[in-house]
Amino acid sequence: MNPPDIVDAHHHIWDLSVRDQEWLDGPEMAPIRRDFSLGDLEPEARAAGVSATVLVQTVTVAAETPEFLAVAATSDLVAGVVGWTDLTAPDIADTLAALRARPGGAKLTGIRHQIQGEPDPEWVLRPEVKRGLAAVAAAGLVYDLVVLPHQMPAAARVADLLPGLTFVLDHAGKPPIAAGSIEPWAHHVRTLAARPNTVCKLSGLVTEADWGTWTANGLRPYADTVIEAFGPDRLMFGSDWPVCRLAASYTEVLEAAGTVTDALSDDERAAVFGGTARRVYAL
Repeated sequence: MNPPDIVDAHHHIWDLSVRDQEWLDGPEMAPIRRDFSLGDLEPEARAAGVSATVLVQTVTVAAETPEFLAVAATSDLVAGVVGWTDLTAPDIADTLAALRARPGGAKLTGIRHQIQGEPDPEWVLRPEVKRGLAAVAAAGLVYDLVVLPHQMPAAARVADLLPGLTFVLDHAGKPPIAAGSIEPWAHHVRTLAARPNTVCKLSGLVTEADWGTWTANGLRPYADTVIEAFGPDRLMFGSDWPVCRLAASYTEVLEAAGTVTDALSDDERAAVFGGTARRVYAL
């Protein structure tokens, strides 16, 4: 059973008439190759007891973030937006200030870049990227890390270099659940979690597992790893809707998260399902 007041710290929306989502190419993505709006999410989220959400960027296009802020400005469900801007741009501080000044700009809580798609495993350590991350910290925002396991060592190093910036690990660092492996992912998770300015999302696990045969108990070793590494006060639930629909419904994802956290106390579960997200993202 989940707490009555739930924050979904990670979901998306997209409109394919506005722009293409190239990552949806391929036959396996056909079930979600259509528009998904906040209007599609809201009935599912409200029925599940979700009181607030964080809308997360999907593409490396600057125009998407103002669009998401505009959506958030008129929504009493979306409490925060994690957007995208070019970390390497010399005027990033001005860009962040301009985003904060837009309608909905007060709901800008973080920035994200698809590091998982960068061929350089140490991309996040490049001088121009570190300069951009420092600007994110100076703006009072957090930084979402969407990385693959082999990219986590560099993330741990940059977390050391920027102790004033909170780094949020999306999708538990994408463990190789479908392959049945846990190392070296678990080692990298523990190394990153040793940095006090890091937080983790309990999200995206069902789509890292086999989409057709996953079970909550099959996810448990991976959930246990991040629970032990980060602790409930640095762990937050996210649905990863609508990507999760490749493997599970919204309700099934939430129920699975409830199952893998069933050993936690009520207070600890309250942190995972709401308190951590509200604190970290200043919702």
